[in-house]
Amino acid sequence: MNDQPAPIGAARTVPWTVHVVADSDTRWKWGAALADRLSPNVPSIHGHLLQGRATPNDQQLADVGARAETVRRVGIAQLLADLRETDAEVVVLSCVGGTIQSLLQGLARVWAGRTRRPLVVTGYVGVVYERLVDGLLLRAGADVVLANSASDARRFREVFAAVGVDPDSVVQTALPFLGGEPHDPTAAGRTRPFTVTFVAQPSVPSTREERRYALGEAVTHAVAHPDRHVIVKLRGRVGEQTTHVERHHYADLLPADEVPLNVEIAYGQMADVLDRTDLCVTVSSTAALEAMHRDIPTAILTDFGVRESLGNHVFLPSGALTSWSALHAGDVPKTDPDWATDNGVRDPAPYEAVQARLAELVAERDARPALRPWFRPEIAPHYLPKLLQRNGIGPDGAPLVDDPAWRAADPGLRRRLMRAGARRMYRLGVRTFEPRIRKWAQL
Repeated sequence: MNDQPAPIGAARTVPWTVHVVADSDTRWKWGAALADRLSPNVPSIHGHLLQGRATPNDQQLADVGARAETVRRVGIAQLLADLRETDAEVVVLSCVGGTIQSLLQGLARVWAGRTRRPLVVTGYVGVVYERLVDGLLLRAGADVVLANSASDARRFREVFAAVGVDPDSVVQTALPFLGGEPHDPTAAGRTRPFTVTFVAQPSVPSTREERRYALGEAVTHAVAHPDRHVIVKLRGRVGEQTTHVERHHYADLLPADEVPLNVEIAYGQMADVLDRTDLCVTVSSTAALEAMHRDIPTAILTDFGVRESLGNHVFLPSGALTSWSALHAGDVPKTDPDWATDNGVRDPAPYEAVQARLAELVAERDARPALRPWFRPEIAPHYLPKLLQRNGIGPDGAPLVDDPAWRAADPGLRRRLMRAGARRMYRLGVRTFEPRIRKWAQL
């Protein structure tokens, strides 16, 4: 398994400089881990965290554990100003699609006329299970668009070819955080009890009832198998903002008096939890791929159906689909090896193609064409300006932060700000005051 960044090579003695732009903890994890693998030499990595709903805090950055020389929290205008004159080899855009498109437009403007500019690399932080065309075209125009598997690479190239984007800009790689030691099935019973890890997700399933059910089944499994250890791996701590909005935090749904002694609530890095996992259970988390990569038996739950909105439909041919009741009865799914290979798992050399492509493009730096996003005013005159405006970018790619007409030009901005404030107040009430009031009422 090629789990570590490539060693320093002899062909190039000067390390690259890579700027990573991210807008959440998960995307920072992907972008920073990817940056470490883009060249044969260990690069100099600089992080830029865009200010927004899900900007990671210091604890989340520590949980990710990514390496970087510097990490700054910036607005989009400051970011574009910072990157205007950079001589970095690569800029990695690890954001939601609309933000990536806005950054492509902004960077195309600030780099216009430059004879040398950085390469722009982007992609997806996990499984692409919905809005494929929408998200992909928002990334079109980057120098390299990464596909995390052979399956994704085929789909991406088909879409690009259909709209006239160079399909060769798609480069196959793998999720950069796949790694760790292979699963040792003899460890259970020898150095620790058989350990089942339920990997929670912030938004899947979505309702309070469904999330209470999923958590209850994890507890039921622990009660039914007192010789096993059950870990409930939570995505983030109460109050933390993550990539996806978590309206019903699992920690609020599991009172302390309902937790058996063989159930553990865990946070932090997924790899550390998988080090002691013998069965990984989830609805559709990317952690399933991490577990499969390490040959850990992996279960994709069908308790809530198999639906595109859940993302578990992509695992249909994997052999991993099962239910809590089957797991209670002793089922241990086996991942289909052909499916795993086609979906970016267990690739023995996942970074060779992207390293070769980037080395070729960096060598041709003086002849690089201007950055040209696929979306342009003549292609999407109604869609593009509104999308850019939501991210504080004008139709010409210039930031709107210094434009006093920006807020007035977006009548929905005040409403969105009010809703965001109301959501914060609601979460504060549910997670902070409600438990205290409940405790006081029982005194």
